[in-house]
Amino acid sequence: MLDVNLIRKEKDLVKEGVKRKNISPKIVDDFLALDERWKTLTAQLDNLRRDRSFIKEGPSLDAKNLKSQIKQLDAEIKEVSEKRNKTLVLIPNIPANVAPVGKDESGNVVLREVGEKPNFKFKPKDYMALAGNMINMESAGQVSGSRFGYILGDLVLLEFSLVQLAMDKLVEKGFIPVVPPVMVKPEIMKAMGKVKFIEGDDAFHVAKDNLYLVGSSEHSIGPLHMDSVLDGKSLPRRYAGFSTCFRREAGSYGKDTKGILRVHQFDKVEMFSFTKPEDSEKEHQFLLGIQEELMQVLKLPYQVIANCTGDMGFGDYKQFDIEVYLPGQGKYRELCSTSNTTDYQARGLNIKYREGEKKDFVHTLNATAFAIGRTLIAILENYQNEDGGVTIPKALQGYVKKKKISGLALD
Repeated sequence: MLDVNLIRKEKDLVKEGVKRKNISPKIVDDFLALDERWKTLTAQLDNLRRDRSFIKEGPSLDAKNLKSQIKQLDAEIKEVSEKRNKTLVLIPNIPANVAPVGKDESGNVVLREVGEKPNFKFKPKDYMALAGNMINMESAGQVSGSRFGYILGDLVLLEFSLVQLAMDKLVEKGFIPVVPPVMVKPEIMKAMGKVKFIEGDDAFHVAKDNLYLVGSSEHSIGPLHMDSVLDGKSLPRRYAGFSTCFRREAGSYGKDTKGILRVHQFDKVEMFSFTKPEDSEKEHQFLLGIQEELMQVLKLPYQVIANCTGDMGFGDYKQFDIEVYLPGQGKYRELCSTSNTTDYQARGLNIKYREGEKKDFVHTLNATAFAIGRTLIAILENYQNEDGGVTIPKALQGYVKKKKISGLALD
């Protein structure tokens, strides 16, 4: 959530930032109206309690009247406070001034292209043709429904080689490995600034237990230090999480309906950082640098995107995407992203740091190391051979113990 004092003191600045994220700035006026009512009622309650302290204990008429008024005000404050808090979490983080302004992904800006696109002497195939029976969507559809898939054979070995490569690189850089929960409470999801994820019907909800399945390890790594005060000297504190992630893919009807590019269940290695405010911009570049390093280790052609205000996350101050070139599709597709959420999540989760006499909210950042399914797609299409086989990238051959991917001999 945003700093309430910022909304009060810089109303126009906040409204302009909200507008740049294509959200009606009226939400700011709605909050301020509730906030003013809450302040007025709270002041009245304080005055009544002060008056009550001067009245002697006993069954006097004044004491009874004050007790009744206090009870009534308490109930009204509770009602206003709930509406105020619900409105506050509907206000997104304010985007950076340097972030491109746009309505959707068409407003994104390419910052750079890196690596050479493969120059095949044959017509490249798409990943589904190359994977053959190593990706089974038909059986998964019968078992689980649309947008699910079985990954089989060498592709499974390749998946875990990607996980191991990412973990090896990240541990070397001081990240703490973590396997986080994949279910979180509604209040935690909201504190993480994921109201849009919930209300946009993109989150899977387990109604009986009132828990949400995470759409990213970020959703459950961020709350790891909830209601804590971290030692400033220990920052930045970095985590490398592996988990299965779940998304309804609401709003993607008709898009990428075949294959594993856009599915309900996928695995991911995620980076998450807790930093001091003055270090978060540097940390953001650090995380982006790791993403590029991983792409270069795999020798995949990619481009770096500055996300526009209409295509960045609800809680993001600034976001970059990495798009990988897929020769079978003849275009770049999104592979991973990294976001600086400043203190937006930390305020919701009440995560602070102390350094000397200074005490303040931390900044949180997240970045995908590998979205496994999409990285498998990129390897299949960029490392394909004319005979339909796929060469395993050199950086992964030691993990897989093979140099080439082959299909399964299944009936």
